[in-house]
Amino acid sequence: MEFFPSPAEPDIWLRDRGDHYEYIAVYCDDLTIASKDPGKIVDILEGKHKFKLKGTGPLNFLLGCDYFRDEDGVLCQAPKKYIEKMMSTYERLFGEKPKLIYRSPLEKGDRPELDTTEILELPDIKVYQSLVGACQWVIQLGRFDIAVHVMTLSSFRVEPRQGHLERMKRIYGYLSKFKHGALRIRTDMPDVSDLPFLEEDWENTPYAGSTEEMPTDAPTPKGKTVQLITYADANLFHDALSGKAVTAVLHLMNKTVIDWHSKKQNTVNTATFGAEGDAARTAIEQMRANKLTLAYLGVPITERSVLIGDNKTLVDSCTKPDARLHKRHLMLTYHYVRNAIASGAYVYSFLSGEYNPSDILSKHWAYNSAYPLLRPILFYRGDTMDLIRSTVTNAFKKVKDWVVGE
Repeated sequence: MEFFPSPAEPDIWLRDRGDHYEYIAVYCDDLTIASKDPGKIVDILEGKHKFKLKGTGPLNFLLGCDYFRDEDGVLCQAPKKYIEKMMSTYERLFGEKPKLIYRSPLEKGDRPELDTTEILELPDIKVYQSLVGACQWVIQLGRFDIAVHVMTLSSFRVEPRQGHLERMKRIYGYLSKFKHGALRIRTDMPDVSDLPFLEEDWENTPYAGSTEEMPTDAPTPKGKTVQLITYADANLFHDALSGKAVTAVLHLMNKTVIDWHSKKQNTVNTATFGAEGDAARTAIEQMRANKLTLAYLGVPITERSVLIGDNKTLVDSCTKPDARLHKRHLMLTYHYVRNAIASGAYVYSFLSGEYNPSDILSKHWAYNSAYPLLRPILFYRGDTMDLIRSTVTNAFKKVKDWVVGE
């Protein structure tokens, strides 16, 4: 049928249709078809090639995730049925439903590694491991808002304590209370004109002539152009026992969140600068992988991808040619990020932490600080610009009321 596998992801097959590509994603015996006329492909598979297919039609459920369109016609993905299954399992295990009193997965600043409650018996250890495993899959399906909490608690799977089990119960209570979170597939191009795209001269630096290698055997780019935007953050001294920080990365294609990362760093950093530098390096490594995958899927990408961090010292050090670093143990990370910036393929911009959504993936947060970041991504249906306008209008109203009151 003239489909060929993508070298970056052999389970995704594509076919050239002139001005665009058609795709078929394969997972075991499941096929997901992206085409202007998917019914025609189904007819050929059934009629000519005698495949016995069932459940053909618009995508509505795959690998535990529900797909639907909201009232504005925007395609959404949400693990609704999977969360219902998780809650049913919880009720079977504990004889009660999860408590709906929690507005965050864990307490802000919680330190599960310092818990000294009783170690669980073997049957309860197996229950704990099952709860962690289910949460890890629901994170893969889009609920990245619990990622850092589950990552922290998964460290104790071998020998969890009673306090760790109570924390897992709290995460289930949070998911049950906020079960309607969904990722919305927004393909329109974001406006990045307010970001400082500085044209620096790197010719008199060791990075002169830096370029980013892209594959020469990739399919011809076709279709809508994609802008990659990535938010990166680090939480120094996340683990009080090991001293390790957490790297948090949130990737968007145009206005859609497509990937996330929350993991303890491999080494112990003694300052925020080093931890944030490791996060920036990890973010660019992942951005390069994403660009490679898109290239091999025939997707056109903007000339520059945007990395956003909330540590101004690091951003300035990595983006200004005359900056210097004197800490030897940070040198390679420092040069890796600066070389990427010097190539012109990446822009590194500063954004205050209170507006950086990757903050959700780096620390145990409080509802009041995190929900303004989470709401536009997971809990708001419709045009997010309406939400921003509403927020700005309310902010101006508060200022006006305060001035009038004075």
